[in-house]
Amino acid sequence: MVVMARLSRPERPDLVFEEEDLPYEEEIMRNPFSVKCWLRYIEFKQGAPKPRLNQLYERALKLLPCSYKLWYRYLKARRAQVKHRCVTDPAYEDVNNCHERAFVFMHKMPRLWLDYCQFLMDQGRVTHTRRTFDRALRALPITQHSRIWPLYLRFLRSHPLPETAVRGYRRFLKLSPESAEEYIEYLKSSDRLDEAAQRLATVVNDERFVSKAGKSNYQLWHELCDLISQNPDKVQSLNVDAIIRGGLTRFTDQLGKLWCSLADYYIRSGHFEKARDVYEEAIRTVMTVRDFTQVFDSYAQFEESMIAAKMETTSELGREEEDDVDLELRLARFEQLISRRPLLLNSVLLRQNPHHVHEWHKRVALHQGRPREIINTYTEAVQTVDPFKATGKPHTLWVAFAKFYEDNGQLDDARVILEKATKVNFKQVDDLASVWCECGELELRHENYDQALRLLRKATALPARRAEYFDGSEPVQNRVYKSLKVWSMLADLEESLGTFQSTKAVYDRILDLRIATPQIVINYAVFLEEHKYFEESFKGNVQGLSLFSSLSGFAFWSVYTCTYTPVHAYREVVHIRGCRALGAAPPPPIVEETRLLAPEEASWGILARHLAVQVPNRATRAVEPQQYDMFNIYIKRAAEIYGVTHTRGIYQKAIEVLSDEHARDMCLRFADMECKLGEIDRARAIYSFCSQICDPRTTGAFWQTWKDFEVRHGNEDTIREMLRIRRSVQATYNTQVNFMASQMLKVSGSATGTVSDLAPGQSGMDDMKLLEQRAEQLAAEAERDQPPRAQSKILFVRSDASREELAELAQQVNPEEIELGEDEDEDEMDLEPNEVRLEQQSVPAAVFGSLKDD
Repeated sequence: MVVMARLSRPERPDLVFEEEDLPYEEEIMRNPFSVKCWLRYIEFKQGAPKPRLNQLYERALKLLPCSYKLWYRYLKARRAQVKHRCVTDPAYEDVNNCHERAFVFMHKMPRLWLDYCQFLMDQGRVTHTRRTFDRALRALPITQHSRIWPLYLRFLRSHPLPETAVRGYRRFLKLSPESAEEYIEYLKSSDRLDEAAQRLATVVNDERFVSKAGKSNYQLWHELCDLISQNPDKVQSLNVDAIIRGGLTRFTDQLGKLWCSLADYYIRSGHFEKARDVYEEAIRTVMTVRDFTQVFDSYAQFEESMIAAKMETTSELGREEEDDVDLELRLARFEQLISRRPLLLNSVLLRQNPHHVHEWHKRVALHQGRPREIINTYTEAVQTVDPFKATGKPHTLWVAFAKFYEDNGQLDDARVILEKATKVNFKQVDDLASVWCECGELELRHENYDQALRLLRKATALPARRAEYFDGSEPVQNRVYKSLKVWSMLADLEESLGTFQSTKAVYDRILDLRIATPQIVINYAVFLEEHKYFEESFKGNVQGLSLFSSLSGFAFWSVYTCTYTPVHAYREVVHIRGCRALGAAPPPPIVEETRLLAPEEASWGILARHLAVQVPNRATRAVEPQQYDMFNIYIKRAAEIYGVTHTRGIYQKAIEVLSDEHARDMCLRFADMECKLGEIDRARAIYSFCSQICDPRTTGAFWQTWKDFEVRHGNEDTIREMLRIRRSVQATYNTQVNFMASQMLKVSGSATGTVSDLAPGQSGMDDMKLLEQRAEQLAAEAERDQPPRAQSKILFVRSDASREELAELAQQVNPEEIELGEDEDEDEMDLEPNEVRLEQQSVPAAVFGSLKDD
């Protein structure tokens, strides 16, 4: 055999084969460069001794040194062979050499590098491992470095070699700068805080940085502030003050935390006075109550800790005079801080809105007992508050400022303040009017009555340039002459201190400016009446009435008429109605006018009584929503003045114009009145007319009333006629499908239902069929409710009746016979009952055909 001959050669005495290997050896001899043949042979020899298996791998790799599959399996098998041995065993060195031989051909394979590095890490050879990692990074392309670095960093973190790890991380960040947070965490753990702060500052300033942990830029900034403020002795390369102050301008919604971080930095550095200056600056600059609360609480806690530390030091070393002074100073500083809190908080609110009037008043109240601070506060307030941006009423600051000087006896200064206030361009005219009124009240309080009148006359004087009251484009000084508040105060002062002519002139001026209210007009009228100027009083009221709308004018007029004697009031009513007839005054609400005037006018003579009836008559035509009420008043007044019989026309008119519901009620009242007057036929005719709008199924009360009337005043024929009318009305309503549906729904108690509600569970049934069924049920119920007819009036016809009997029955009168019109043929009227007219018509000959004889 050829194989045995080769095996017997003396140059390879180490090759020993078994009989089962011969097929694989022959295959390899035929295909020595086939990887599949070698892999099948190796798979077959897995159970062989390790040297024989390694020898086989070596033979294969000698022929195929660039086969990744062979090298990977071979190295994996060699590592498994030494896995449970001691790391000092020489076999480890052989495996390492085998890996080195592999990298001669496989230096571009990252998987082999990773396995080799992990194998070296398990051996604990730090330097050799680090150099191997470096060789791997140099050998592999940069696109595959991301597979090496995670294991490399884990190796660096596993040994207490911070310098080596730092250098490795720096190299790694050049490839992956987004992993800076991982490096920062390692620096914190290795107590290299200065470099950690530098890296964190770089990350915060990089707007393109995206945190892998999902942290926002503010969260990273907050970590930086905590790091540099809590470790001032370890962070030396950064300007902490500048960094935190930069954050104050960048993150304006977190000022409290940043100020506290800056103060904490100085406290930990031992610069206590600098920390106190930082707190004071923070309290003076924060804009929100939340930030102020954070800073103030931290400030108070700092002062408490300083006092506690001083007391502890004094107790340990013994008390001296200087220590007592220092301790008292710290206690005083702490008490002053607590006492300043309301004022500091008020300052924060004013920084938020410097135009908040109420907060300025609160600030003045906080300075109670310190006049200089109060004056300074008022001065600052009136200079700061912009009337067009103010929250509240800005004129109250000027008024309170003047009141402060007045309370302290400085009237001249108070007048100067109010005089300056009258020149301020307020947003609302009412603010300036209030200032002028305060000027007058100031003079009145000190009994300077003439000066008060002069000031108010000056305020109401016509300006050089007139403007409308609500014209916002003009300053308020040009519009205050139309302020009712100033004119009202001037009118009161004129009534008390002026003459009749001056007071009348003021009221006339108010009316001319068209700014009067109903109360002003009433006061003017009362003033004139007190001085016996009745005609002037009437004219003034008519003039004032022309200024108001319907509701306001009627309210004024109602009050006015109630305050006068009947004679005067009636004359005034005549004046008002005359003006209204001419279009000079608006009409008041007619309903209220009617209710008020009718009783009064009824007691003012014949002409007035005529007006008392005509007023409700006019109201029934003018007020549609309340016509029913007006007709009631109209009927009542007409019955009281002209008698009951005069109301018949009113009833007829009401029945014609009112709705069915109200018309039905009017018919019942009308019929009841006729019944009381003994007009039974009139009452029956009214009932008959009203029955056309009364469905028996829904208006049972009407039919019962008519029945009771017929029982008392009628006979059998009238009752039968009432029942006939009822049946005909019901039949009329039965023909109206829409009305039937609504009434059936109403009877069934479902006001908002549909036709399908009449037969629950039969949604598929035709709606019209349901209506027909329901109509039959209602008709059957109506038949059962009818009284039984007299048996004597029911006639039957026998089947064997003779012609004479039929004629006799035909002559009898049927009470329920329907009378037809007179448009029938006269010849039919002339026939006797027993005669029947037969019409004859000739039959055509073609009908008979051949049957007919010639």
